[in-house]
Amino acid sequence: MAVYAAVVQELIDELGRLPGIGPKSAQRIAFHLLKVPQQDALRLATAIREARERVSFCTRCFNLAEGELCTICSDSRRDGHLLCVVEESRDLVAVERTQEFRGRYHVLQGAISPIEGIGPDQLRVKELLARLEPEGVTEVILCTNPNIEGEATAMYLGRLLSPLGITVTRIASGLPVGGDLEYADELTLGRALEGRRAIES
Repeated sequence: MAVYAAVVQELIDELGRLPGIGPKSAQRIAFHLLKVPQQDALRLATAIREARERVSFCTRCFNLAEGELCTICSDSRRDGHLLCVVEESRDLVAVERTQEFRGRYHVLQGAISPIEGIGPDQLRVKELLARLEPEGVTEVILCTNPNIEGEATAMYLGRLLSPLGITVTRIASGLPVGGDLEYADELTLGRALEGRRAIES
């Protein structure tokens, strides 16, 4: 016997397909949307529809963009010689929040993952290589995630880029600020040691 009307169950099912949303969360969100004033729910629906219709990928870096180029690629104040390679647009946002990087980006739109059948050909690697000479890139910063897929991607790109005479660097990874050494796993602590730097006097 169906517990909910078919249209409500369909809403719950669609919400449940979103990343990080389990069945209970999907049910909670669905009930919330059905309880709020109709114009609030329709405003969300309109925002989703407009984003899907108006947002595409930047033709240069493959970040999300409303036009041909994203806001970062359109900004002439950015240093075009520095290129930070990230897996997804959300990673670009994380780097931007630090306010430490003033170069440009390249979004791979994923990471190498043999288990999921994702190889270099499924990523924006060819497009990355095509940008280097025309844009006068002198350094590529590999800013992929510090997990198995991110490391595999960084290693692959490192081997690919190093012979081209471009400086290739990898972000340091290690202990979080406020963390205790005794709780750190071996890999994290090892990375922290590898990424050590001189203390400026």
